[in-house]
Amino acid sequence: MSENTPAAVEKRDFIRQIVRDDLASGKHAAIKTRFPPEPNGYLHIGHAKSICLNFGIAGEFGGVCNLRFDDTNPAREDPEYVAAIQDDVRWLGFAWNELRHASDYFEAYYLGAEKLIREGKAYVCDLSAEDVRAYRGTLTEPGRPSPWRERSVEENLDLFRRMRAGEFPDGARTLRAKIDMASGNINLRDPAIYRIKHVEHQNTGNAWPIYPMYDYAHALGDSLEGITHSLCTLEFEDHRPLYDWCVDNVDFARDDTLTQPLVDRGLPREAAKPRQIEFSRLNINYTVMSKRKLMALVTEKLVDGWDDPRMPTLQGLRRRGYTPAAMRLFAERVGISKQNSLIDFSVLEGALREDLDSAAPRRMAVVAPLKFVLANLPEGHEETLTFSNHPKDESFGERQVPFSRELWIEREDFAEVPPKGWKRLVPGGEVRLRGAGIARVDEVVKNAAGEIVELRGWLDPESRPGMEGANRKVKGTIHWVSAKHAMEAEIRLYDRLFSVENPDDESEGKTYRDYLNPESRTVVAGYVEPAAASAAPEQSFQFERTGYFVADRRDHTAEKPVFNRSVTLRDTWAS
Repeated sequence: MSENTPAAVEKRDFIRQIVRDDLASGKHAAIKTRFPPEPNGYLHIGHAKSICLNFGIAGEFGGVCNLRFDDTNPAREDPEYVAAIQDDVRWLGFAWNELRHASDYFEAYYLGAEKLIREGKAYVCDLSAEDVRAYRGTLTEPGRPSPWRERSVEENLDLFRRMRAGEFPDGARTLRAKIDMASGNINLRDPAIYRIKHVEHQNTGNAWPIYPMYDYAHALGDSLEGITHSLCTLEFEDHRPLYDWCVDNVDFARDDTLTQPLVDRGLPREAAKPRQIEFSRLNINYTVMSKRKLMALVTEKLVDGWDDPRMPTLQGLRRRGYTPAAMRLFAERVGISKQNSLIDFSVLEGALREDLDSAAPRRMAVVAPLKFVLANLPEGHEETLTFSNHPKDESFGERQVPFSRELWIEREDFAEVPPKGWKRLVPGGEVRLRGAGIARVDEVVKNAAGEIVELRGWLDPESRPGMEGANRKVKGTIHWVSAKHAMEAEIRLYDRLFSVENPDDESEGKTYRDYLNPESRTVVAGYVEPAAASAAPEQSFQFERTGYFVADRRDHTAEKPVFNRSVTLRDTWAS
């Protein structure tokens, strides 16, 4: 997408304006961004905003976007997450320029650290993690220098190389940047840039007993890839001075010897000075976005895995029936700003409704079935009716729907004692059966417990489609499926996972676990017309008068249909 397309012109957030200005001034010949997930869990909807931003800006301005895994903490990372993340990015409709890993650059990072030591800008520290915190100071008090801050260059190089050789146990030493222990920004108070971890890495095996810290690796990875605009969320704003310090002091662009390991591995030498720009992260009510909490929901079996349709993970949302178009529309509506805000869950649901209203074919399904026998039709009567697949779009074509003497209708479409304003079936009352004619209830059949088990009635023979009597006015129209031809289906009715707006609120001594919505999933046995049962997994429909549903991507088959409710036809949580 070029900058001059209407879609690009409409997007005038502050980041895009910075990019426009940088291109206009000649600061950059081309734009290069990156999406840098840590493979320690599944991506959630907040990541979708970042994906859409990074890949979107690259596309709008004729640039490219890399996918780079920040795999610097192998104890928490897993190839399963790597595969899922790639799948999520592709599903959202984006293609990365190059697939990279922080581990691709471990040798260059290490050489950069040795350079900092030689220049007196880094030192090996023997303080424990607890002591480092004690020495760091507070927001109002400066930190104290480490007793090992003034080690000689020679001693630091020797110790760092021995760390690299695996001589010391985990946590025994760190390599710290020598910056300013009195800085008002605590991130600049001699932060650790390397720690000892004897953990096997999924890409490098046991080659490295030391691993770079995120702030160091992320900044240098951006520099090595020639990233022009490094876009991240607001919590990294206070880290930006450290980001710039790492880029400026290692300075890959001025020292080819540091980047030679990349060239030796066939990677391009693209060193540049990136600019970090922060934006507000995505927060949505009625959910949690913490990876730690999402992990706990999975490991404690409070949900059925990372792709549980109630989860805010992209895998979960996809299984729920959310579409890439809806996710991109949602990201666009949320927008980009510097102010943190809480987005109402209904905005997400509204984006899906808008997409599926135009994209989803219509089908008929009954979620809570009640048999309705049209007694004036002969035994064994059946016929085929023609229905439009989409009332607003003829290009969807038509389908054949079987009709018979015995139907399934929704139990809630009949009331013996109707409330005021009722427009559906009542004893002796009439409704229009969608596409089939006008019907009346004559008899209510109950079991020994007094429960309604069947309705018996009459179909007006003069009200069939195309007949003059079809235009006779009645109060309501209901949907149905032929009892003889319908397929029994497992229908999963999903709702919000939490029952309160802010499940992260622990002010009353409760945790998010206490706010799980017991009605977030209800499984019922319903019936669907044959044209719904034959759907492919992940195909979405509007079940008329009921909501939008998707054929489950894991469990659905034509022989045993399984449908997940993606969203109701309207916001049932509205006040």
